[in-house]
Amino acid sequence: MYRILIIEDDPAILKGLQASLEEEHYRILTQGDGEKGYQLAQRENLDLIILDLMLPSKNGEDICRDLRRKGIETPILMLTSKSDELNKVLGLELGADDYVTKPFSIRELKARIKAHLRRGSDRKKKVEVLSFSDVHIDFRKQEATKQNKPLKLSAKEFEIMQLLVQYEGEVVTRDLLLNEVWGYEIFPTTRTVDNYILNLRKKIEYDPANPKHLLTMHKSGYKFVK
Repeated sequence: MYRILIIEDDPAILKGLQASLEEEHYRILTQGDGEKGYQLAQRENLDLIILDLMLPSKNGEDICRDLRRKGIETPILMLTSKSDELNKVLGLELGADDYVTKPFSIRELKARIKAHLRRGSDRKKKVEVLSFSDVHIDFRKQEATKQNKPLKLSAKEFEIMQLLVQYEGEVVTRDLLLNEVWGYEIFPTTRTVDNYILNLRKKIEYDPANPKHLLTMHKSGYKFVK
């Protein structure tokens, strides 16, 4: 599950953003004070920071600059009511990855967030070869065996397995599977993911009704365990 920190001092905006992003099954952390948000950004393992420019204690520009100086490369999406070009350029020069001016469309913001998270996911090293139980999968060659016998997996099944293995031991939401495997523009329902997982279990599990490797996390998604 992606972890996003929102540093915003307007309670209404903060509450609205939190509710909207939790609908996307993100884990949301919030802070209304600049200095406290800066400290939180250093302590937590985050996938994205949404950062207001005007904050008490420590402004967004200083937070962005100081995080980058400390070598923290978490993507930063800046929010501000200032619309002039100078502030946008300054934010980007300080190390921000994106810039959204208030008032903003929540739909557009979600799209930008997904784009940054996807790029971050792409940077995460993919597993090329996997062995567990009596199953061996070579993702580069798209070849698989079980008990040394050929195991036929579709291209989508290879992609799903590789993504689950990439996040071994972590919950991978249905939305993330849809986004990564089917893409953002056109994707089917979450039921499609469930059907693919069901078929994968039939192929790789010895007892598909009681899986040991492809686990269902109730109301969350799936998890791969070696």
